[in-house]
Amino acid sequence: MVSLRPFLLFLLTSILIHHSCSKKDRKTYIVYMGDHPKGIDPATLPSLHSIMAQNVLGSKLIGARYFNIESAYGKKDIKAPRDINGHGTHCASTIAGNTVHSVSLEGYASGTARGGVPSARIAVYKVCWEGGCDDTDILAAFDAALADGVDVLSVSLGPAEMQIPFIQYFENSINIGSFHAMKKGVLTSNAASNFGPDVFTMTNFPPWLLSVAASTFGRKFVTKVQLGNGKVYEGSTINTFDLKNKMFPIIFARDIPNTAGGFNSSESRRCSKDSVDKHAVKGKIVLCEWVQDSSDVGFFSGAVGVIFGFVYSQDSPSIYALPTTLLSLWDFREIQYYMKSTKNPTATIFKSEEVEDLLSPYVASFSSRGPNPITPNILKPDITAPGVNVIAAWTPLDPISEFEDDKRILSYNVISGTSMACPHAAGAAAYVKSFHPNWSPAMIKSALMTTATLMSPALNPEAEFAYGAGQINPVKATNPGLVYDISEADYANFLCGEGYTDKQLRNLTKDKSNCKVKANEKEVYNLNLPSFALKINHTFFGHVYHRTVTNVGSAKSIYKARVISPSLLEIQVKPNVLSFTSIGQKKTFSLTIEGKINVEVMSAALIWDDGSHQVRSPIVVYGKYA
Repeated sequence: MVSLRPFLLFLLTSILIHHSCSKKDRKTYIVYMGDHPKGIDPATLPSLHSIMAQNVLGSKLIGARYFNIESAYGKKDIKAPRDINGHGTHCASTIAGNTVHSVSLEGYASGTARGGVPSARIAVYKVCWEGGCDDTDILAAFDAALADGVDVLSVSLGPAEMQIPFIQYFENSINIGSFHAMKKGVLTSNAASNFGPDVFTMTNFPPWLLSVAASTFGRKFVTKVQLGNGKVYEGSTINTFDLKNKMFPIIFARDIPNTAGGFNSSESRRCSKDSVDKHAVKGKIVLCEWVQDSSDVGFFSGAVGVIFGFVYSQDSPSIYALPTTLLSLWDFREIQYYMKSTKNPTATIFKSEEVEDLLSPYVASFSSRGPNPITPNILKPDITAPGVNVIAAWTPLDPISEFEDDKRILSYNVISGTSMACPHAAGAAAYVKSFHPNWSPAMIKSALMTTATLMSPALNPEAEFAYGAGQINPVKATNPGLVYDISEADYANFLCGEGYTDKQLRNLTKDKSNCKVKANEKEVYNLNLPSFALKINHTFFGHVYHRTVTNVGSAKSIYKARVISPSLLEIQVKPNVLSFTSIGQKKTFSLTIEGKINVEVMSAALIWDDGSHQVRSPIVVYGKYA
């Protein structure tokens, strides 16, 4: 296993909010995640967070360990829990950073920054090194964290590349570790991976962890290029450099291969490492028909700047060590035509502009998509959280571009990834747990999913396979009305129904569990999830699901079922009215899906409504993806 970015700090968060303030105070405490959103006046926010932040300032980081059982250290590794590349620092401050005013990245993303639960304390467990992340180290970290008594696990961790065939539940260290956490009453939030936008690109799928997709949340960076003929093209990076509108010669990397190094023009056109003649780029802006990592580009042998052209969605800009922008391939071709039309083509790259993304929120192109390839009738991902252009704390040991010779060593950085979304969701889970310390991981997950804000399928054609139940709403999640709970025995029965052997089951449970339930593909329909997924292999279909909800809202309440579905689906709920007389009371119902499908995916929803709570569960029927 390796991190979604190298050298991850594996984050496990201990929550102390419920010891620090009254229930009344907590209701107004957490109102937003990450940095300060536009449109909210800081003066209107309660002073509680600054007071509590001061109280825990001296003891924010209460534990830090590192794990490298094989002692496989690289040249850049520090034999300590210290973060050397910023990823862990960024994630930690997102989940539980104190309130800090006047934060920015050289003027960009400016405002007041704070984590999801500023009064929480953090324990970090470093498992990733220059050579990657070993499964034994990951499992050791899980065990140590659970022994330390953490309340929530935030795991921005996953494989570096897609693994096909897909890894089974009992073969994956995160799946096993998160199962142990579930047994201990600890919810694991896990990044959905960065292999989107294709379907079937998720890497961890078990129902006992919270799989988090990444969304935009209003901030967008635009980096423009102006040619010598006056035409301007709009690209996307975060460029803090100012060329003062000065024009520079431009050159296509295809025309200057490093032939002495054995490279040809088909390689140099992409600006792959060492493929371009370093003497030919000095003082020029270089065109590259591909996009390279910021750490690989570096200073590009003295070039003034770089213009990338790529068929690539520009919703997650990178930071480079020299002026750079990423254009659409169409605009890139326009610049090439200009270069052919004039004897001395020139261009300049402007500093980035920060603008509002009016379409937000939508799922980022890089965010991995479902369906679940191991258990097709379980919806993945579960939830979506902000993961694009997130500003958070940064290590002093790594420049913001992650190129070691870059002199921009800053306290904050803006980066994107499902690694950034994961701690947002973990913070929301921690916030819910502060109100309900005795809730199980499944109850907390249910609260987050059934109160999520619905996202637009028009902006996300993969629908629930992109965003799950929707965008997290931490405040609503503290009072969901009803929750769907799942026990360890329920998960074991599900696994046995999936055909797992006693030996495979024990590899997960690490006890003497055995399968009392025979292999039965219908067992998944009884797993008490807050979502419904159905893969069908024929046009007409019909399936019955059984669910049990627990009342956590008003003691005396009556919930009526409301179904939203397309005309081709017939969805029935029996009974369609649930009456409760006490908190903690449970009621069981069945949901039947019948109909036919003529598209890749059909979306519907079940909403239990008592007039005060709307408990929404996504329903997805699909077939043609497979």
